[in-house]
Amino acid sequence: MDGGGSLIREMPPDERPRQRLLRSGGAVLSDPEVLALVLGHGCRGVCSLELARGILRETSGIGGLVGIRASALRRRGLGEAKAASVLAALELARRLVRAEVPERIPMDQPRAVASYLVLRYALRDQEVVGDLYLDVRHRLIGEGEVFRGALSRTFVEPRQILCQALLHGAAGVVVFHSHPSTDPSPSPEDLRFTRRLDEACEMVGVQLLDHLLLGNARRWVSLRDRGRW
Repeated sequence: MDGGGSLIREMPPDERPRQRLLRSGGAVLSDPEVLALVLGHGCRGVCSLELARGILRETSGIGGLVGIRASALRRRGLGEAKAASVLAALELARRLVRAEVPERIPMDQPRAVASYLVLRYALRDQEVVGDLYLDVRHRLIGEGEVFRGALSRTFVEPRQILCQALLHGAAGVVVFHSHPSTDPSPSPEDLRFTRRLDEACEMVGVQLLDHLLLGNARRWVSLRDRGRW
């Protein structure tokens, strides 16, 4: 629990987030308490727990921190140093996810793939198109970005993806496409592109395992699961 409206300084010393973390581990802390520890001390009249609660209200929960910019974090009591601490914690989480991928389940399950991709590629003001290259056991052997930018419509050719897949010696490929609007609903262009890519993959002996459309941490679409090609 996060102590309702309590401030950290009003809590008994043994019940404050830092002491509970050290005594029992991070699982006992609420999301606001974890973020408050990242923020460190507040300032006069502003508690770090209050700051954390305010940020999480604005982002609709901890998943909304993915892709957040420093400018969206800054407010009274939270300047450049604290914003940098939050961004550094998020980057550490991304790198930990990337380091664990080779040991995880094969990357052919949409939920596992989406969890990995959203943390790394869901940027709020940029569209990203890329792919994961997988071996015959569907384990990650490489990844790449085909496009990153702020265009409202992206035109990507299947050959851009297939060339890299063949260079990696991939047996399968998962394509992903982030939607800065956070609405992952497939457009007609998304569906046409997926069908074209599937046909091209079949011609060269590479399996298209999925096309994932990423909105945010809680909103994504697997075209394979929807049977859309």
